[in-house]
Formats: sequence, structure tokens, C-alpha cells
Amino acid sequence: MSIRPPQPLRVTFVGVGAIGLPMAQQVAQAGHAVTGVDPSPERRALAAEHGLTVEETPASAAEADAVVVMVATPDQLHAAALGEHGLLARMRQGTTLIVMSTVGPDPVRALEAPAAEHGVRLLDVPVTGGVGGAQKGALRLFASGAADVLEDSAELLGAMGTVVECGEQVGRGQAFKAVNQLLCSVHIVAAAEALALAERLGLEQGAVLEAVSSGAAGSWMLVDRGPRMLEGLDAEVRSAVGIFVKDSGMVAEIAGSLGLDAPLLRAAQAKYVEAAEVGLIARDDSQVIQTYR
Repeated sequence: MSIRPPQPLRVTFVGVGAIGLPMAQQVAQAGHAVTGVDPSPERRALAAEHGLTVEETPASAAEADAVVVMVATPDQLHAAALGEHGLLARMRQGTTLIVMSTVGPDPVRALEAPAAEHGVRLLDVPVTGGVGGAQKGALRLFASGAADVLEDSAELLGAMGTVVECGEQVGRGQAFKAVNQLLCSVHIVAAAEALALAERLGLEQGAVLEAVSSGAAGSWMLVDRGPRMLEGLDAEVRSAVGIFVKDSGMVAEIAGSLGLDAPLLRAAQAKYVEAAEVGLIARDDSQVIQTYR
């Protein structure tokens, strides 16, 4: 008995930046019809070079089965989703809006009522794994939302990586991601501090990195970011310092609202802010190591 393959979907992908573009490519490679949306002419041109249909504004959302949003900030999310010409006003009833941005629980929960008013289903699915994970379709997706909507979207989401179900309440995916980003924020700065110490000790940093990265002191971030820290300011930008200025600040705000003292997070946040203040905001986040020099 043959099993019919899933029907191709029409997907509007809002935000084809450094991580959004490879995510959209994975969806297209899974057989879906993807339209990439981005205000940047450069990003649209790059997406078109990679075979995607592109547009500056999301007119395609009116015919889409699912709309994925991969923008940077809560303000960008709400600007894209709400208003007379926003995504919710364009989308057909019964289609699905999938928020994959890292924006915190409240901004996604704020879309629940407007989505329901328009008859649009809402999923909260922030991701982790960076550009490398996106290029390989190996992200981890912290997914929350109604079980039937998650089930209907499983094949689409699975094209981008491994779905981690976080519960039926929208915002729980963002809560899981907040915990993730606390760890990522601290681990990157810890790796930078360790390699800076190696340098001050007169050690060859590459040798130290190799010696410690696979032992008890190792971490995913040390293995991933460490080599780029040693490359210096010319390191490829796979996740900018500005992302962790935003994310560490977001997590610190969440922790503060809950009365949680998070000194390690605050120390890491201060390093990202320092890096931004000395002109490194658009550099790869590994270059937070420059604040030790």
C-alpha cells in the first residue's frame, strides 16, 4: 500500500536574512512553493539567486497556506502582522501564521486575539542552531500551539529541523527559547573569556581550544564560536553581536519581571553592550572577545 506524500504548500516567508534565507530554502527543497519577503533589495536579490520567488511586501500572504515570520524584534513582528495591510488582514481563514522570531512570550501572546478574530491559526516556534543549523535543516524548533495545528504543520516545520513540542499554550515556545538564550549568552562570553585568558598566559589559543573543547570544559558554543574568535574581526558574520544585545536584554527583562536574580546573564549582557558600544554591533557575535583586548 503506497502512502501519498504531503501536498505541497504555498508558503510566504517574511524575513529572508542570514538565517531566514536558508530556512526558506529548506522549505522550498522539501517541495513547497515559497515566496520570500524582505524590505531589503539586497536580501531579495540573494533570495532570488537561490531560486525563491521574492517580493517587497507580502501580497502572496493572501493565497498562502502558511506564513512564516522570521524578523528580528517585537516591533517588527507586530508591524508585519497587524494593521490594515498586515499579514492577519491579508491571510485566509483557516491558514496558519507561524512566528519563528525570538521575541519573548508576550509579543506572541498579543497576536492570539487578533489572529482568532481573523480566523487565522497561530503557532509560536522560535528556533536555535544558527546559520549552520539552518543551512543543514538541523535547527531545533521550540514549538507551542494547538496540538492539531502543530500536527498539520509538522511536515513543514520538519523541513527546517527537529520539532520540540513545548505545550499547547502560545508563548511556551518563546519561554523555552528564553532559557536557551540565557545559556547561549553566557556560554559565548565564557568561551571568549577563557580564550582571552589563554592569550594573556602567552599560550597559543588554537592549541588551547583544541585541548579543552572536547573535555569536561567543552561546550557547543566553544566548539562553534571558538574558531571564529581566533579569526578576528574578519570572521564571517553568522550571528551578529546585535542579536545577543537584543536577546540577552530580552531574557534579563523576563528574569527581572519574575524576580529572578541572574548575575551570570547580566555579566554576559554587559559584554555584548560593551562590544556594541565600541562599534562591533554588526560583527559576528564571536567578536565579543575583542572586549577583553
